[in-house]
Amino acid sequence: MKEFSASWISSKNPRKKRKYLFKAPLHLRRVLASSNLSETLRRKYKRRSFPVRKGDTVKIVRGQFRKKTGKVQDVNRKKVRVYVDCAFQLKKDGSKSFYPIHPQIFR
Repeated sequence: MKEFSASWISSKNPRKKRKYLFKAPLHLRRVLASSNLSETLRRKYKRRSFPVRKGDTVKIVRGQFRKKTGKVQDVNRKKVRVYVDCAFQLKKDGSKSFYPIHPQIFR
């Protein structure tokens, strides 16, 4: 049985879209982990979005960490999540645990 087909992305059926996202290989999940650029960077690069990489500076625009700016510490392609140094939880022993964030809420 075929595991993944790129033609499913053209479907309007939500079930097939979710299946496409969950079964996508890692080299395509890199593109799924893209984030919008700021207005100045859009004019500079003439593109709307880029895949997020380690070391990028991002601004979180939604959720409990909104309006915070920080550097990307890690990108988890398998889960399509990004870890930013300004978004963390404190554990009981006092150490920090980075909070996983979906990359499409950055600017």
